[in-house]
Amino acid sequence: MNNVVNGTDRTTAANAGGTWRIFKGKANDGTESTTLYGEDRDADIAVTLLMQGSDLPRIVQWGRPMAHPEYLVNCNDAVRPQRVSGGLDDTDWPSIIPTQAEAWTGSDRLVLRRDGVELFCRFSMTDDPIAIDGRRVAITAIDEVQGLALLWECEITQSGLLRQRVRLSNGRSTDGSESDGSRAENELGTLSVDKIELAYPVPEEASEILSTTGHHLRERSPQRQPFNIGRVERLSMVGRPDFDASLLMTAGVPGFGFSHGEAYSAHVGWSGNSVLSAERTTYTQGLIGGAEQLVGGEMQLGQGESYTTPWVYGSYGEGLNEVASRFHGFVRSMHPLFAKKPRPVILNTWEAVYFDHSFDTLKALADKARDSGVERFVVDDGWFMHRRDDTAGLGDWQIDPAVWPEGEKSLGALARYVHALGMEFGLWFEPEMVNPDSDTARAHPDWIMHANRDRLPMQGRSQQVMDLTNPEAYAYVFDAMDTLVDSLGIDYIKWDHNKLVTEPVSPYSGLPCVHAQTEAVYRIFKTLKQRHPGLEIETCSSGGGRVDLGILEFADRIWASDCVDPVERADIQRYTSLLVPPEMIGEHVGASPAHSTMRATSQQMRMAMAFFGHLGIEWDLQKQDDEALQRLAQWVEAYKRNRTMFEHGTVVHADSSDPAIRVDGIVSEDKSHAVFRFTQLTTSQHYPVAPIRIPGLDAEGAYTVRPLSVSLDLDGIGNGQSELGWWNEQGSVLPGEFLAECGVRPPSLNPAQAVLFELVRV
Repeated sequence: MNNVVNGTDRTTAANAGGTWRIFKGKANDGTESTTLYGEDRDADIAVTLLMQGSDLPRIVQWGRPMAHPEYLVNCNDAVRPQRVSGGLDDTDWPSIIPTQAEAWTGSDRLVLRRDGVELFCRFSMTDDPIAIDGRRVAITAIDEVQGLALLWECEITQSGLLRQRVRLSNGRSTDGSESDGSRAENELGTLSVDKIELAYPVPEEASEILSTTGHHLRERSPQRQPFNIGRVERLSMVGRPDFDASLLMTAGVPGFGFSHGEAYSAHVGWSGNSVLSAERTTYTQGLIGGAEQLVGGEMQLGQGESYTTPWVYGSYGEGLNEVASRFHGFVRSMHPLFAKKPRPVILNTWEAVYFDHSFDTLKALADKARDSGVERFVVDDGWFMHRRDDTAGLGDWQIDPAVWPEGEKSLGALARYVHALGMEFGLWFEPEMVNPDSDTARAHPDWIMHANRDRLPMQGRSQQVMDLTNPEAYAYVFDAMDTLVDSLGIDYIKWDHNKLVTEPVSPYSGLPCVHAQTEAVYRIFKTLKQRHPGLEIETCSSGGGRVDLGILEFADRIWASDCVDPVERADIQRYTSLLVPPEMIGEHVGASPAHSTMRATSQQMRMAMAFFGHLGIEWDLQKQDDEALQRLAQWVEAYKRNRTMFEHGTVVHADSSDPAIRVDGIVSEDKSHAVFRFTQLTTSQHYPVAPIRIPGLDAEGAYTVRPLSVSLDLDGIGNGQSELGWWNEQGSVLPGEFLAECGVRPPSLNPAQAVLFELVRV
């Protein structure tokens, strides 16, 4: 039965380019079917949902917009699997929440219990289940027998992301209230939610998986593997995504790269425990997705109560650059004030002075910072009570008069001095943690998370976790921060989180509490920023341990890694940028040798590697000679000339078969200007290195390609013995197509060196 139905067009003013269309018809077997087609042609993305009978919807297409979506009414006949031998009456064909009732034989994706007994659910859509509001479609369904209701939402963002989430209610009403005719409350009982995992299907050709792993000082290291039958998952159960978390779970055609090959990525927008997964069964195509990973007993719903999952995001693109661009557009939309204020150059005091705080020391450092072009001066760990090292004082959020006495050498005096120099003032906190050796812990041992009254969880960095789900502990931490922001005129907070959250039970509630703790953190971020307009907050978690779209809704910057060694940072920053736009990635110029690795690198390499992100300095400038300081000031000025483009442009990483090199760049929105970095990490098999392709430009344009002024001089960093024709102030003019297909020969560099060059459309 071929159905051609004029779909109901649900374009609204709120859509701003997004459209949902509904088509109704019948399959050849007589089954009533409804097809929902959503697209945004400006973002070049579309998704097709199929509902047959009263079954939950299935995502059957995800990719580019279609010329004739009206024929999708026939997609049920096109893609519904046949019954096969040895299986069930229906072959597995996963819905948005696959269950055994619809023949799902893979890993559990909906885990619910009442009184310790697992529920086996079958949801049916309600009457008139579809509601469309702008870019978002909502579908309601119930399980009559189990007394459950769910609301599934799917949205197409303006940047071309898909995102979906579920609200599950203990009761038959999707708004969480109990509807007429349902079970009595004493029959319904408490519902324990252990897991609701959402996913996106990928085509059979997407048979290779890319994820990232890592550890402290080496976050987001890429790894690839075949997408075989079975399940691959990246699980985090330490209260944060953590160092080895994969920001994205990506499936693509074999060999996909940054600029080529279809790629499909999933991300869980949540800052607590989570799982990312890729799974194939014998019967199904691949699924990529994830969930909040709840601890047993953590999410218990009484009559009429609901649990809402985090958003699970999907990004599609021809290559990872397009996948990343969709995430960048979405994150930027959450921070509209960035468009009005260039990202200030930062100096952070940590690797400059560590705990050696005094007014005179930091005043002198502030003077050097101002002379180097710094615009924001951040005082790191060591300013509060009893904090002479990292073993004591954490949680005592009062200024230590032994280090910062009242009067002309107080911390307030330093803040006023920094402001008088024309710089913003920032301060470090670690609000979620406490040292047992602190006044706060001694006075309030019940504020420390622990599962056993006779012992505390294993320590990390001499720390335990402050239970922010306890209203008294929350109020203490918030009030302390709020008071200091007011009294010191703090413009910026560096928020750290250094301990793995283990045995996460709240003495206040007696229940596991990672979910509630994460929501409390979000609430502090949000409330502080509401009370102090213009306040910015950086999220740091032993470096890059908490990077996700949940925290990025509130945070203005992430600290990618505690390692500022530029060789290590080459890939840390590259793979962090799959999710985070460059202007929100903290990238600092540090000392040589690097404090984290003891690797010695040139000042040129360290500055070039920090150039594309949110530029910062973490270096004791008081110990540098005039030549080094002058060179630093020149680089800071070059950064300021280009940072507006960095804050709005498209991040581009070039593919190369040479593992010794990296080519990274940012192209302006109108493609009239670009800045690229060429990095020689180690020696290459090719000598000199082969020409490097420059993707992301206007193929029909022509560009002058030339070194950035700060990289013009190759003396001491290069080993070429003759001139490179385009490496001069005039450069060379070349077609955009030539640059993309053939490229330019980079300068021959020594290992662990990098240079910058720009392209300007003529």
